Amino acid sequence: MSRTPQQIFESYVYAGSLSHDADALAESFTEDGIFEAPLVPADAAFPRRLVGRDQIRAAMAAYYERQASTDGTRAPNLEKSGYVLHTTASPDVFIAEIDTVFDGVAGEGNGDGEDVTVSLVQIFRIRDGKIARLRDYFAPDLVS
Repeated sequence: MSRTPQQIFESYVYAGSLSHDADALAESFTEDGIFEAPLVPADAAFPRRLVGRDQIRAAMAAYYERQASTDGTRAPNLEKSGYVLHTTASPDVFIAEIDTVFDGVAGEGNGDGEDVTVSLVQIFRIRDGKIARLRDYFAPDLVS
């Protein structure tokens, strides 16, 4: 039984954004999977391009560790956040349109207590129920 786009997307989000589990995140990709964030500058803390499950695992583990050590991790408010998945003419491609909301806390982040919404688009190319290529488009200045 093959997994649906929603199952693939939700397991990817849980492994990465919610639990920061680099092993589970890497396992959601094919062995030769590619993760790209084309809008991220080459010198940013967030990786711009990762090729292969091993590189995805190592780079994302290092990124999550850096975030935790600088206290730069805030969990999204799942009740306020949302997404829409769009299927395409190709059964192996779907697009996720995401609005992630982080609760505002006075003195932290933006400092004024206002919620912060991060909007992004991800394009998934699937092979055998795993992510073969993911292109993640978001505002690079929102990444620490």
